[in-house]
Amino acid sequence: MRVAADWKDYEIIDTSNGEKLERWGKEFFIRPDPQVIWHTPHQHPSWNQIHAHYHRSNSGGGSWEFLKPIQSPKTISYKGLRFKIEPTGFKHMGLFPEQAVNWDYFRELIQSSERPIQVLNLFSYTGGATLACAAAGASVCHVDASKGIVSWARENAVLSKLSDRPIRWIIDDCEKFVMREIRRGRKYDAIIMDPPSYGRGPGGEVWKLEDKIYDLLNLCSQVLSDQPLFFALNSYTTGLSPSVMSYLLGTTVGTRFRSITADEIGLPVSNSGFVLPCGSTAIAVNEI
Repeated sequence: MRVAADWKDYEIIDTSNGEKLERWGKEFFIRPDPQVIWHTPHQHPSWNQIHAHYHRSNSGGGSWEFLKPIQSPKTISYKGLRFKIEPTGFKHMGLFPEQAVNWDYFRELIQSSERPIQVLNLFSYTGGATLACAAAGASVCHVDASKGIVSWARENAVLSKLSDRPIRWIIDDCEKFVMREIRRGRKYDAIIMDPPSYGRGPGGEVWKLEDKIYDLLNLCSQVLSDQPLFFALNSYTTGLSPSVMSYLLGTTVGTRFRSITADEIGLPVSNSGFVLPCGSTAIAVNEI
């Protein structure tokens, strides 16, 4: 497992009974996590010092209970990048901190390539990977179906002092956008895909990962440049194992790359000393 262990402004303090106790900046939050199936005692004092608690509903979804005033939005930093953080309607805070381990790797690959790199970031959310790649010197095409989320990503670019970098901000259905890029003959040296398990496009199009991912990978293979640097596929779906993701890359874009690795990624839990798994990433690479 690859672990995002370099955070200063974020921390998983403890986990128990389907929930994780987190610190975002100087504030404490409890959010649900389906991986937490153990029932360890709530011995850490921060369990009783929380600012907000997200409660799941038996009928689906859930809601926030605010117990103390919070700074909303707030900003947190990671290695020169800055992000706006605030509780959203479905438990999220506007950032997936475990992805920092991938941001570091993308930066390393881009900087070590010593050539101009064009990156396509699909399902790019609030722009963590986009900003990491831009900070490393790449040109980035940032694509997400949500207008509000793309606006949030642009705010993060301003906070990170990267708004002047060559980033194209695209609000579109990712599959339809790739099909148009194929027709336009546009090519990319690196592709990052961070698809949801389930979602809807701007026109109500249904996205279900298991049904759509293979065809989208095949489409993306047609926009890879003649000298691609890397192709990264993330998954938060517990049923999509690293070995399955490696197989997916191998049967779609694998012939274009020298190696494919696939691992769980996770975050350290301070109180236990263990690591909480937070999904998987498969990466095909040509240069290290």
